[in-house]
Amino acid sequence: MTTETATTDPDPGEPDGTVPARCQQREPAKTKEEDMRSRFARIMAAVLLFGMIPLLPASAPPASAEPVTLNYANFPPAPTFPCVQMERWKTEVEQQTGGKVKINTFPGGTLLGAKEMMDGVIAGQAEIGCLSMAYQPGRFVVTNATSLPLGIPNARVGSRVLLDLYEKYQPEAFSQVKVITMFTTAPTNIMSKVPVRSLDDLKGLDLRASGGAARILAAWGANPVGMPMPATVEALQKGVVKGLYSSLEVMKDFKFAETCRYATVTDTVIYPFAVVMNMAAWKALPADVQKVIDDLKVEQAEWTGNYMDGHVKEAVQWSKATYQVEFIELSDAQKSEWNALLNPIVEQYLQETSAKGLPAQAIVDDIRDLITRYSR
Repeated sequence: MTTETATTDPDPGEPDGTVPARCQQREPAKTKEEDMRSRFARIMAAVLLFGMIPLLPASAPPASAEPVTLNYANFPPAPTFPCVQMERWKTEVEQQTGGKVKINTFPGGTLLGAKEMMDGVIAGQAEIGCLSMAYQPGRFVVTNATSLPLGIPNARVGSRVLLDLYEKYQPEAFSQVKVITMFTTAPTNIMSKVPVRSLDDLKGLDLRASGGAARILAAWGANPVGMPMPATVEALQKGVVKGLYSSLEVMKDFKFAETCRYATVTDTVIYPFAVVMNMAAWKALPADVQKVIDDLKVEQAEWTGNYMDGHVKEAVQWSKATYQVEFIELSDAQKSEWNALLNPIVEQYLQETSAKGLPAQAIVDDIRDLITRYSR
């Protein structure tokens, strides 16, 4: 009988061919003293590490974003009301945006001139510009309707009427810009070197005027001469014109009281203004900055109108006290006679504007309704 001899297979080892752990030589166990020293060393290393953390340089906070810089162009001299409102708006925007916006102002045509203003803003020569729409009567057909002889009594009412009219009709003339606000002058009056007490005194008299005001002078028999307001100072001195037709604050702001010692009170029409912004610059602004600017639109129109009306009263008193300017008041009969000559101007506007496909009668009716609304 054959007896089988039992055999033991060798340990196949680990898959990577290393020796099984049970076959590896074990290191002698650490003594209790060595274990304690090792634990102590680890504790001390942790203490040192955490103790040094406050000494490590902290991460630098993210750099605050630089403010957006906007250039605001204006054409009259700095002391005049369009530039006074510009500085007020600048201050409000900078404060209400918490310094996110910085506005550089350029009065006196130092960046853009009066007739270049709209196209200069569209082209990006200035991010913001203030323009007188009367200088381009054929371009701003809807908003220039406020310069018709419709009875706007003061600058506050005129400013609110103008802005509401724009908001309702959204004229194509402003489609390439963002409208920041709109406002008007106070009603126009005749300032002259010679007294104007009747229509006969106006016949052929050379007076500076533009836009709708020029049409009014022509209807009264005067000779309207178109030029920017700043150029009128020299024109008066050289005798190119004998006076001007504008709102009375210019008697002080441009010192016209020095040469025009007479003012005939007609309180007939206003000059409309607009403040516009380059569309690309507007779209690049953060949403919260856009909201601040939008929220200021009506407030700025109201503020400017109130400022203008108060400034006119101040200028009248200053002209009387400083240069003894005579303010000539028309009788009720004269007012009726002068106003009757202006009816064809409104009729002409209705015909010409309707021919362009615009709702001329609705525009005029809206202006009259808004005058009533804001005069209450």
